Amino acid sequence: MFVKTVEVKNQVGLRARPATFFTQKANEFKCQVWIEKGDRRVNAKSLLGVLSLGVIKGMSVSIVADGEDEERAVETLCELISRDFAE
Repeated sequence: MFVKTVEVKNQVGLRARPATFFTQKANEFKCQVWIEKGDRRVNAKSLLGVLSLGVIKGMSVSIVADGEDEERAVETLCELISRDFAE
């Protein structure tokens, strides 16, 4: 299992378009991936799950992955968030 915490810096947080980019990227990995905010953990491959967290600018989230490509998944998703979801 691999975990990393990142701060969301973009204006809208993990709302519609950024959340879509995030879940699409998460679905590229074979491992299981979750996103945590506080004591809530949801499947990072589920758009509704990610949206349900209500992540806004300035909040920190943890990306958790478990499986064969876990480290690459976490690093890639954290980088996506850090770059304000720019490809």
